[in-house]
Amino acid sequence: MLALIAVPLILFLRSMQLLSPIIFLVALALSFTGILSPPVALLAGILFGLSFTHPYPSASRTAARVLLQVSVVALGFGMNLHEVLKAGRSGFVYTALGISFALVLGLTLGKVLRVRGNSSFLITAGTAICGGSAIAAMGPILQADEEEMAVSLGTIFILNSVALLIFPPIGNALQLSQSQFGLWAALAIHDTSSVVGAATKYGAQALVIATTVKLARALWIVPLALITAAIKRGRAQKAVAAAFERDTTEAGASAGDAGVRIQFPWFILFFLLAAVANTYLPAQHATSKTFFTLGRFGLTATLFLIGTGISRATLKEVGWRPLLQGVLLWLGVGLTSLYFIRTGFIAF
Repeated sequence: MLALIAVPLILFLRSMQLLSPIIFLVALALSFTGILSPPVALLAGILFGLSFTHPYPSASRTAARVLLQVSVVALGFGMNLHEVLKAGRSGFVYTALGISFALVLGLTLGKVLRVRGNSSFLITAGTAICGGSAIAAMGPILQADEEEMAVSLGTIFILNSVALLIFPPIGNALQLSQSQFGLWAALAIHDTSSVVGAATKYGAQALVIATTVKLARALWIVPLALITAAIKRGRAQKAVAAAFERDTTEAGASAGDAGVRIQFPWFILFFLLAAVANTYLPAQHATSKTFFTLGRFGLTATLFLIGTGISRATLKEVGWRPLLQGVLLWLGVGLTSLYFIRTGFIAF
């Protein structure tokens, strides 16, 4: 009896494994068309990676890295610098303090929880600035691998989904004004899309404030990316010098290779140029909107590709620590910002 059940099951699983290239390509195409939302695309990729042997592991890694940077540049066409700088000037100080607080708290939690690799910094950057976009920008600079990117993005998108559901009811229960809620959403919710979704449910004024403050906050990707690249290059150069002083040829070669691979994040410069073009070339507004839409679709497809790099072995190796770090950091940022907004210390 057991054999009658086991044999068809084995044949079914083998047939599904043979179909894995088709399943992979169909899911990738659906991600590109926008039919799948970013969280769903990431989840689909993770489920694929956990269920099948990846048919194109090397090509997928290369495509994810290139598409990630191209998508970040395209997203720059969705930024209006006039609105962003206006919001940035009115809240420069508390934005800087808020980002600094999140970075310090996040890295401290990562160290205490012993989160390995680049995941700790990626989760921290995503919480401090603008979720998946910040992680997308930082990943190539840190040379983060697929597992680190998938874990970081997965953590952020889980918390985004929770925030989208619970923030409007909390705002109503606390009787937050439209401006208070819009500011809180922009400071405490990771991704712009979830900020917009939560603020839309709360009211029109909350939506305007949340969008402008969040876009101003997103510009902090640029200095953080440049500083991160400079620090990483400096550490690599010190490693090279130390290796040569010890006259350790193998270590010197390894550190030297690492230093060569750390390059200036040119895609960040192109991201800025895209924002400038969208702001000062109104005749190209339709083109900018098209590029921005393509960037969103490209980032969604990238999330699917990154998710497919997760296997059961890597998931077991990563463990629960990054998720706990993300939750504790999010609670810290959310509760702290809410306190200062309600006391009037932070206002728009």
